[in-house]
Amino acid sequence: MDRILYTAMSGARQSMEQQSVVSHNLSNASTTGFRAQLHAMRAVPVQGEARLDTRASVAASTPGSDFSAGPMNHTGRALDVAMQGDGWLAVQAADGSEAYTRRGDLQVDGDGLLRSAGRPVLGEGGPIQVPLGASLSMGSDGTLSAIGAGQDADALAMVGRLKLVSPGEAGLVRGDDGLFRAPPGEDGAVAPLPADDQARLVSGALEGSNVSAVETMVSMIDVARRYEMQTKVMSTADENAQRANRLLSMS
Repeated sequence: MDRILYTAMSGARQSMEQQSVVSHNLSNASTTGFRAQLHAMRAVPVQGEARLDTRASVAASTPGSDFSAGPMNHTGRALDVAMQGDGWLAVQAADGSEAYTRRGDLQVDGDGLLRSAGRPVLGEGGPIQVPLGASLSMGSDGTLSAIGAGQDADALAMVGRLKLVSPGEAGLVRGDDGLFRAPPGEDGAVAPLPADDQARLVSGALEGSNVSAVETMVSMIDVARRYEMQTKVMSTADENAQRANRLLSMS
């Protein structure tokens, strides 16, 4: 079999995976605080006894994320928060571990637990609990204050402080659940990041997705055409092999 088939097949496979990433980004173009996922490919030599220097296959390189800021949308809602700069909000993942998100459309459930997209929001001592029916306000440093139902402004009391972190140069790694975590250490364990007292947020605003719908649509068309080209190469290689077999059978 001509090694060009392996080259075309590896390219088509990676194009399909890239199309999946592009489609995922496009579907989250309006998701609050979403960070676009990146997909990169690189050429690697074809291995084996019959390898040719002119043949190369395609492999995916380490995927990453676009950490550029999204647009700021003012809502006026007290529990809508947008992180400033490199700040991230700490939440509790489904497995109980600490993870980080930029999604700031916070809600209070029936038990008074503060949540972000259904996940408990973490404070200095764990998940934050607020009085039911209270009027809430948020400070720029993540301080959450409440006034009980029927009370006047003098009864304003602090009920918790959001844990805000700044990953810095170490960066964050996206998990399968869409949340971000600190990179694993030398022992493979993932340690929670320390709270950053200097991190700030904007109350009454939400950060939009950093996905450009127009650019993503153009990328989707480009990947589709590349996949079509690679399948055409596979078809041409098959036709060439059939012609060669006919010529050999005539000799």
